[in-house]
Amino acid sequence: MMKKTFLLVGLATALSWTACQNQANKTTDTELSDSSFAGSIDGQEMTLFTLKNEKGAKATFTNFGARIVSLWVPDKEGNLTDVVLGFNKAGDYNNPEEPYYGTIVGPFGNRIAKGKFTLDGEEYTLPTNNGGNTLHGGFKGVHFAAWEGKQDGDNKVTFSYTLPDKNEGFPGNISMTVTYKLTDDNALEIDYTATTDKKTVVNLTNHAYFNLNGEGSGTILDHSLQIYGDQYTPVDSTLIPTGELATVKGTPFDFSQAKTIGKDIEQQDEQLRYGGGYDHNFILRGDKVDNLNHAATLIGDKSGIKMDIYTEEPGLQFYSGNFMAEKVTLKNGKKDAFRTGLCLETQHFPDAPNQANFPSTVLEPGQTYTTKSIYKFSL
Repeated sequence: MMKKTFLLVGLATALSWTACQNQANKTTDTELSDSSFAGSIDGQEMTLFTLKNEKGAKATFTNFGARIVSLWVPDKEGNLTDVVLGFNKAGDYNNPEEPYYGTIVGPFGNRIAKGKFTLDGEEYTLPTNNGGNTLHGGFKGVHFAAWEGKQDGDNKVTFSYTLPDKNEGFPGNISMTVTYKLTDDNALEIDYTATTDKKTVVNLTNHAYFNLNGEGSGTILDHSLQIYGDQYTPVDSTLIPTGELATVKGTPFDFSQAKTIGKDIEQQDEQLRYGGGYDHNFILRGDKVDNLNHAATLIGDKSGIKMDIYTEEPGLQFYSGNFMAEKVTLKNGKKDAFRTGLCLETQHFPDAPNQANFPSTVLEPGQTYTTKSIYKFSL
């Protein structure tokens, strides 16, 4: 069995249920309802799924791309704060300009060089949707798919989808499920599985944009970030890894101690110039917490909200919102301005199908790809 567990981690706080409920009236203006959110995309009906727990945490999802739409956590004042960027109508996600908000990306998250890879001597050609490369599964991938959604009680929803053989060029009928669970100890767990009937490559991840000060609250440059890795994978001018495993020491990529995201982002550095900021894969060194690698700690400077990420995956892609350009309007009515959100995607390395020295992403018939994710928040 091929097992991949990545645990990004959800919500732990000492704030009481009562405190959260007393503040809930402050968030109603941007809360969503199924009737206002739902709609039809390409003839498929879209639905809003809402999860709640006993402590007042809440998360919403749509079957369009199996996306996280919102995630409400208490800040240092006890106010529920929506820390995930998204839209207030299903149809707004059907947007080729900004297609990745909150979505599952796959079957191969991140980039594949020149849209090509080879398995057992056969070359597969994918659509190139990102500077001559394939990004996040191509133009459709799974992020523009209507997944089947099924809610189980107040705290769990499961989405399932089968990507047909050769869809976007990937071999095999790849059957995927993603289960989100909001636990009573304020954790958002994500469980993934995938199987295939032909040898293929799989590297699923979630592409949530986070701002721990709240959606639309300004840039993420004063957020504090620590990444538990001593190396990263440098890229060429098209953001494909060169194959080198480079030290972060003495570079703007050194987040081994906590620092603000904006501290070094404007340095004159070739790698930052290629990415327009941070858009790079970090190699985790394996600091263990409950048998999982501690990947990163992010803290909102205004809210005091802290997010820890844990994983069994070898890499973490840090994207600092470099291409956000006010092209879309978010749930609270504000534009997605430059660097007002960031992504921390736990996954295998970019372009792994073409780089033999990277951990393999090959999935064979009879194997099952599995991942488990937990996003953990505290103060």
